[in-house]
Amino acid sequence: MSAAAPALTVVPRKRRGVELLLIILALAIGIGAYAMVDYNINGNLGDFLIIHAATLTALGLAAHIVVRWRLPYADPVILPCGLLLNGLGLAMIHRIDLANDPPIFGARTQLIWTAIGILLFILCAAIIRDHRPLQGFTYTLFLVGLVLLLLPLVPGLGREVYGAQIWIGIGPYSFQPAEAAKVLLSLAFASYLVEKRDVLALAGWRFAGIDLPRPRDMGPILLMWLVSLAILVFQRDLGTSLLFFGLFVMMLYVSTERAGWPVLGTLLFGVGAWLGFLNFNHVKIRVNAWLDPFSNFDQNYQVIVAQFGMAWGGLLGTGLGLGRPGLVPLARSDFVAAAVGEELGLTGLMAVIMIYGLIVARGLRTALQCREPFGKLLAAGLSFAFALQVFTIIGGVTRLVPLTGLTTPFMSQGGSSMICNWIVLGLLVIISHQVRKPVPTIADRGGDEETTQLLPLVPSGGLR
Repeated sequence: MSAAAPALTVVPRKRRGVELLLIILALAIGIGAYAMVDYNINGNLGDFLIIHAATLTALGLAAHIVVRWRLPYADPVILPCGLLLNGLGLAMIHRIDLANDPPIFGARTQLIWTAIGILLFILCAAIIRDHRPLQGFTYTLFLVGLVLLLLPLVPGLGREVYGAQIWIGIGPYSFQPAEAAKVLLSLAFASYLVEKRDVLALAGWRFAGIDLPRPRDMGPILLMWLVSLAILVFQRDLGTSLLFFGLFVMMLYVSTERAGWPVLGTLLFGVGAWLGFLNFNHVKIRVNAWLDPFSNFDQNYQVIVAQFGMAWGGLLGTGLGLGRPGLVPLARSDFVAAAVGEELGLTGLMAVIMIYGLIVARGLRTALQCREPFGKLLAAGLSFAFALQVFTIIGGVTRLVPLTGLTTPFMSQGGSSMICNWIVLGLLVIISHQVRKPVPTIADRGGDEETTQLLPLVPSGGLR
């Protein structure tokens, strides 16, 4: 019997210390912004500042401890970025609260939703830990997600808010089920496309150098197109319609690597958007507010005032607490980016967009490094949905694209968005742990002995 070769262990760095330092920096910025609002408006620090700082710090450190314990190889950047955006969002909501006379306390309610969201992030990290078992619930997740997406259409349950029927109400409480459907349908799409990718990757006819899918394989994309049209027609919500159809088309492309799918998806979306513009007045209003807001001052008031506010802020902003973001309707929710642009300036708004981009980049990097298809598709899908949501809402506020009713993740006031986006971050952190952790492989086998070699899935070194 030959002697077995010695085991070779190459372990990637965990980077938990880096994560802790970034969390401390994120908390300092968020709490400092909250304190600056108090001081610039009232000339002193508010009584609630200590409770706010202690709560946010305890939640951030608790999340870090659980990640360090259960997901030691997770990406070290995703959690701090979420905490930073969340802290800045709380500070901006608090600033808009103080613009009212008498002041209201929306930031305190938002802090409660933040606590629930981070606690769900902690539960995901502590209990799920591995995303792969979720692959076994394809059609259950799809059915539940579809029901949630269409639930606001149920008479007596759905509520219309500012022309869009995307809310459900139970007593005094309301919930936006599309946020939860975003998570469930991302899981369902990823699982379904892993099973069907070989069939969907088959080429049909070729046009302009692009292999288009076979007509018999176009059922799934046509189904999602019809669902997105139903959302546009009956719920009158352009943003949610675009988000879910775009998510499915992108995941089809990642799964099959066929350029024909995004080409077909773009054509279908163009047809749907054109039909919506011709037949539905609410779509015409959004497009008119985008192209020529001053043609109807009363109807497009919030878009116009948001533009003036950001122009007044200029490059460096008026300073936290020194602008007038309360003049913009829905400044706490749809137009929180306009408040950021006014008081932190174009520089501050670009910094916020860069933080969003960093989350998306880390999610896509996780997808690129993932070796199993379900995790790759899920990480890519969640990252793309996050990026598309940020692009459409901030693009709408700045008049880059027509305004939609989506929320600004972690910054807009609202519980359903806050909770579900923390779950999204939890899933990305779980996948990144599975990607980065050492994987035991049999390097040599001799008789009854075997040697195990631990190999990293990504190169060591650098801020991975």
